[in-house]
Amino acid sequence: MTSRLDPGERLAKVGDVELCWQSFGDEGAPVILLVMGLGAQMIVWEDGFCERLAARGFRVVRFDNRDIGRSSRINAPAIPLSQAMAERKPGEKLKAPYLLKDMAADTIGLLDHLGVGRAHIVGASMGGMIAQEIAIHWPKRVATLTSIMSTTGDPRLPPPKPEALAVLMAPPPKTRDEFIEANAHAWRVFRGHGFPEEEPRDTARARRAADRGLSPEGAARQLLAVYASGSRKSTLPSVNAPTLVIHGADDPLVPIEAGKDTAASIPGAKLLVIQRMGHALPQAVWPTIIDAVVSLASLAR
Repeated sequence: MTSRLDPGERLAKVGDVELCWQSFGDEGAPVILLVMGLGAQMIVWEDGFCERLAARGFRVVRFDNRDIGRSSRINAPAIPLSQAMAERKPGEKLKAPYLLKDMAADTIGLLDHLGVGRAHIVGASMGGMIAQEIAIHWPKRVATLTSIMSTTGDPRLPPPKPEALAVLMAPPPKTRDEFIEANAHAWRVFRGHGFPEEEPRDTARARRAADRGLSPEGAARQLLAVYASGSRKSTLPSVNAPTLVIHGADDPLVPIEAGKDTAASIPGAKLLVIQRMGHALPQAVWPTIIDAVVSLASLAR
């Protein structure tokens, strides 16, 4: 982990890890905690998105998950998912250095560090899975739950499209230039055919991420955590927080059926399907997502 922080970034000691975090808005306002996805730094919750959300009367907190960005790296082998699956014996659980529940515990630790009892939890992709784990295991800490382009983990759901799976399983980049090229390519694939105006922003975001610190081994460990954690399908009915599920109609990585399954698995959850949206958060859909999150939060104020 690099010691150089951008203005506004801080470190929180949470158990055995340090998490890099940043907040927007009035520190006394209700907290919306943003949890990002696999291999993605907190800056994918872009500054403008966070500022617009904070302007609606919230303290918006974003952070780097363990093993990514400026948060702690975990001292454990980064075994490729394909190798881990090949080495698993019949009937044996997939081995991983940590699970999504451990990442959820990190998130709760950050809330403790901030002195926040309850927060509106918003997670995207793997962050949605972590948010679900929080709502399952720490229900009193969740004012509302928003799960974006995520899944229950039910293995019966449709798999990613071949082009998206190829990006997910590609060998990790070894240099800064390779990372920038691979990261920008990944977002083009994940976004699908909509919102081509986002492409110049992909490269700028990739450069900023590279400057904050590369962690291909961390992304591999996070991927293992996703698969080793299994399905939440049987435990999601216990979630009692007001819940919103947001999904892109054209998501190539986590198909729309996963969003529908998530909403159907949580009592009273509402489903918002955004047309043309893939597995990304383009600027054009920010108003829709922000309005929906704020509307949900109003139910728990």
